[in-house]
Amino acid sequence: MNIQIQHCLELKVNQLVVHIEHGIGLYKGLTTLTTPNGITTEYLIIVYANKAKLYVPISYLHLISQYRSYTNPNIPLDRLGSSNWKKEKHKVFKKIRDYAAKLLDTYSLRMSKKGFSFSIQYAKYKKFVKNFPFKTTPDQEKVINTVLKDMHKSTPMDRLVCGDVGFGKTEVAMRAAFIAVCNAKQVAILVPTTLLAQQHFNSFSQRFKSWNVNIGILSRFSSDKLIKSNIKQISKGIIHILIGTHKMLFSSIKWKNLGLLIIDEEHRFGVLDKEKIKENYINIDILTLTATPIPRTLNMTINGIRDLSIIATPPEKRRSIKTIVENYDESIIKKAIKKEIERKGQVYFIHNNIMTIQKKANLLKKLIPESKIAVAHGGMKSSYLKEIIKKFYLKNFNILVCTTLIETGIDIPNVNTIIVERADQFGLSQLHQLRGRIGRSHHQAYAWLLVQNLKKTTLNAQKRLEAISKFEDLGAGFILSSHDLEIRGIGNLLGNEQSGHINSLGFSLYMKLLKQAIKNLKSGCSTSLKKMLSFQPEIELYIISLIPSQYISNVNTRLFFYKKIFSAKNKLELKTIKQELKLKFGTIPIEVNNLIKISYLRTIFKKIGIKKAILNKNVGKLCFDKKTPISNHVLLQNLSNNPILSWNFSSETCIQIHYKLCNENARLEWILSFALKIAMIVT
Repeated sequence: MNIQIQHCLELKVNQLVVHIEHGIGLYKGLTTLTTPNGITTEYLIIVYANKAKLYVPISYLHLISQYRSYTNPNIPLDRLGSSNWKKEKHKVFKKIRDYAAKLLDTYSLRMSKKGFSFSIQYAKYKKFVKNFPFKTTPDQEKVINTVLKDMHKSTPMDRLVCGDVGFGKTEVAMRAAFIAVCNAKQVAILVPTTLLAQQHFNSFSQRFKSWNVNIGILSRFSSDKLIKSNIKQISKGIIHILIGTHKMLFSSIKWKNLGLLIIDEEHRFGVLDKEKIKENYINIDILTLTATPIPRTLNMTINGIRDLSIIATPPEKRRSIKTIVENYDESIIKKAIKKEIERKGQVYFIHNNIMTIQKKANLLKKLIPESKIAVAHGGMKSSYLKEIIKKFYLKNFNILVCTTLIETGIDIPNVNTIIVERADQFGLSQLHQLRGRIGRSHHQAYAWLLVQNLKKTTLNAQKRLEAISKFEDLGAGFILSSHDLEIRGIGNLLGNEQSGHINSLGFSLYMKLLKQAIKNLKSGCSTSLKKMLSFQPEIELYIISLIPSQYISNVNTRLFFYKKIFSAKNKLELKTIKQELKLKFGTIPIEVNNLIKISYLRTIFKKIGIKKAILNKNVGKLCFDKKTPISNHVLLQNLSNNPILSWNFSSETCIQIHYKLCNENARLEWILSFALKIAMIVT
């Protein structure tokens, strides 16, 4: 996922941006300027305090990040030339580096532990797979194979599988559990709710019925007698798979041979629960399933700390859920419910207040007298609640007025309308989960998100509702979680101190630096700020290299392709970009070709350690990194054999070149050829 490229598409005039060297300013669009040398290029205009303007060449786009801070909308602009930004940047970077080291310590401890290498008994496994009643999607197949490879490794697995409700995550878990049981290992399946525990118990019991596998359950629905019996059987190894809520973490369970922990909807567990997991399950394989990974989890996967797999392909015949945001109106409620009942369907009505839920059910009965209504909430006795859910499943009722207890664990194909009251009070991931309770059949499903007054809701709530209604396609969970990460900010999940640091730099730059710090720490490279900010070699060839507005008229589309070209890592990626440009906009102009060649040159420079190249018509200068792999012998050989130039060392790491290359194309082709020859020798 390329967050930076995505943000370029969203960049709007008068939006806050961060220049890595100069701080927070106001983006004012693109402009074309011609230098005294007659070279025309595009520049970003950024306005700072006291109306000072900074013109940033488009080739330095990598130094610009979009500023995002939803916790502090009143951010002052920095002053150009002031030392305040530099001091703040260095102070925050030190904290980022310390935080990165802390994260890596936590996860490297786990990776250093010796795990169990699971073997696959293919004859048994193929027989188990045959019982799956559906055809696996390509994504499912890929994720399953990845999980099996993880389990075969001797280091403990820690994989997060993200896929929307009904996309086949449970089947991934079942296959992993089957492999574990075949290796004489026990499996713990940790779920956040009693209803989901019951759902999984039913599903696993059905799937494993042809095998000699004992499945137990620990939840609020379980009697004390059953709990004691299950705990005893676990210690003896009689129960192979145990499904349970957080009771499973705090019960005095002594496993005989636990090998796999499956966590469903990790974000529903509290800090204490997660600490117990870290403490008790440090050297076993962990597989986490989620429809919308929580921001902190997403943050860790983005930065390469946890392994992430995404199931984005929807099952056949599944339709996206139409999502409508409206002000609360009884006529809308009446119309939506009657429409569903008329097609013999059922409705979830979410009213998340136990004190007034019965009153709401009575109101709905008055609105739709022909309806059959049941009420369900977490304050009910477990036996009564279980009976209500069972009767609703059997279609004894057509409306279930309930709290968010149905968020996970109820899969009823006949329910294809959900109405959520006070939707502005729910988080984005929670809204997505609630919406995921419907749309399990071939019928068109509808999610109605109602608020008291849309105009008076908070800015964050408006952004959440806008995002959930915008991303209604199947498989939107991961995208929504990315938005949630930005809307809420990750600061509250990392502590107040980190929140302050994110406000100082903005979300995008903070994440960029955190990602780079983790990458450098993992590889043992320098983590100094100066090193980390040297993202791109500096290249100035005094030739026209830009995307003309006549070729791509839309400013944001131009920005998108600039970023895409400058972010390319190799020749193949640039070739793909050229094909895309040609397909969408026609024959590529020479200025764009120059831009692509310079980007290619930059990738070579990064490999061979050239950090600066300035070449005009007669004189050039090449500067090398102190750790360049280019030896003096290689350099002398390639420069001395060239009859068109003379050269000398201007410093320990820079050479001055004199030549006659007035033709722009000849100059570009010469430096490209020179770099490629050296690259072939040193790499």
